[in-house]
Amino acid sequence: MGKAIESSGQDAGVAAPVKPFVHLHCHSHYSLLDGASDIGLLVKRAKAHGMNALALTDHGNLHGALEFYAEAKKAGINPILGYEAYIAPGSRLDKKDAGSSKEASYHLTLLAQNRTGFKNLIKLASAAYLEGFYFKPRIDKEILAAHSEGIICLSGCVSSEFSRAILQGGAADDQFQEALRISQWFQGVFGERYFIEIMNNGVDIQRLQLEGAVDVARKVGLPLVATSDAHYINREDADAQDVMLCINTGRFRTDTNRMKMENNSFYLRSPGEMYEHFPGLEDAVARSQQIADSVHIDLELGKRHFPVYQIPPEKTAESYLRELCIAGLKERYVDDLEMCVNGELSSVVMQRLDRELSVIEKLGFPNYFLIVWDFVRYARELKVPATARGSGVGALVCYALYLSHVCPIKYDLLFERFLDLNRKEAPDIDIDFCKDRRGEIIRYVKEKYGEENVAQIGTFGTLAARAAITDVGRVLGWPIPRVTELKKMVPEELGISLDKALETSDELKRVYNTDPEAKELLDLARKIEGLARNVGTHAAAVVIADKPLIEYVPLVARQQVITPVDGAA
Repeated sequence: MGKAIESSGQDAGVAAPVKPFVHLHCHSHYSLLDGASDIGLLVKRAKAHGMNALALTDHGNLHGALEFYAEAKKAGINPILGYEAYIAPGSRLDKKDAGSSKEASYHLTLLAQNRTGFKNLIKLASAAYLEGFYFKPRIDKEILAAHSEGIICLSGCVSSEFSRAILQGGAADDQFQEALRISQWFQGVFGERYFIEIMNNGVDIQRLQLEGAVDVARKVGLPLVATSDAHYINREDADAQDVMLCINTGRFRTDTNRMKMENNSFYLRSPGEMYEHFPGLEDAVARSQQIADSVHIDLELGKRHFPVYQIPPEKTAESYLRELCIAGLKERYVDDLEMCVNGELSSVVMQRLDRELSVIEKLGFPNYFLIVWDFVRYARELKVPATARGSGVGALVCYALYLSHVCPIKYDLLFERFLDLNRKEAPDIDIDFCKDRRGEIIRYVKEKYGEENVAQIGTFGTLAARAAITDVGRVLGWPIPRVTELKKMVPEELGISLDKALETSDELKRVYNTDPEAKELLDLARKIEGLARNVGTHAAAVVIADKPLIEYVPLVARQQVITPVDGAA
């Protein structure tokens, strides 16, 4: 365990031991427009609390998993990768009779215990979007049971199936029996990896659920675990998170009948605070540490999973790439006597080609170039305009393969800006296709390497400086002209932050210091600036793998739009 930041009063200069507790239910800004926590700051805060582990359980997705994993590892924190799943009451495939958005799913907290568990989470999260999406990305009990290996299951918040059984009206015995039936099913699937989750963020509905959950757990011998539904890092971030909920739901902050947290207690509490909020249930608080200690996730990052281009018989990728390059250069230089004489490439050209191919072969990328050459060749056959840009234009190999159309020898372009033996990054050849026919090339790639092995890359729209001002201004009910006037005070600089804008714009600084309403807006905008707002699709970037992508990364269906997620209360 780590040590507390502050020393105890009894032993001056000696750090007091941190009570055992780990947050197992925690949202970042990837719980889109519901969580308000930057992942790096979230990990830093957990470290400051003396915790040696932390879980990330965003609503319905694994968008932040790898960023969180890297940040936690860097900070010496054991990363627990998970997500708060939406469970369909029946089949995930049943949408016609699923009911309203609220009734269409329950919540469930899922945590990967090991690499196998994380792979199963990827499959579950992907199926939720690709198969079960109905207002929200949903899985069902059938697919959950099929991919339960390596997963720790907590019964969930007040919106879980277990909790709703406790909170529903009717006789207490009926509530107990229904909650018992539900818990027995999950215990049958997860065994000792199933825990009854209890929360106390100072909300009445949580108190009622806690009382019933403790009763069920004790009567049937199920272990309890205490969590805190953390949606932001510090208590003072509650207003910023509330603004994000308003952006999410399209409401004004002054609206009385809207989704909101009931208080400002949904922050990342310290272990001491958790024990204070669960008197008599200290074992449930400490059990979070026991669960965290059972988690060991070692992801195999950096390994490449390129598909294999099928080369002609009796050739290697290296020999075939060389053959294509020589043929391409002879065609390129057919009328250039300095580069090609009597059908033979000059020594200058061959020396440059040999040097580049040597680097490509040593780094293990001949197959990569053949893949790119192949779909660009197909585009040329269809007469679809295509050309490379960026550092790849400096490679003679790219010129030879008709990926680029600028001779790097003639214009003295450096291959080393593109690939170098001292750098192990994969080559990045940006190919621009005619936007009107780009889909034909993507279709060709999918047919060649497999529909499940190819996908366009997702992107995240973030709340940039002016966008944050716009959104916060609308939530606060500012007139549009007044918001526009404030936005114009932000200097026209790409990627400028509001903090920098306040430093460089005298006009914005004056308004900030003299207008309390403008100060409130800008302070709220500064807190949500840079956080994810929505998921989109990259205009052109495509990823191709040697196996179905679901084996490596979570997937989202392109046509789906994320609807407002459920608040904790």
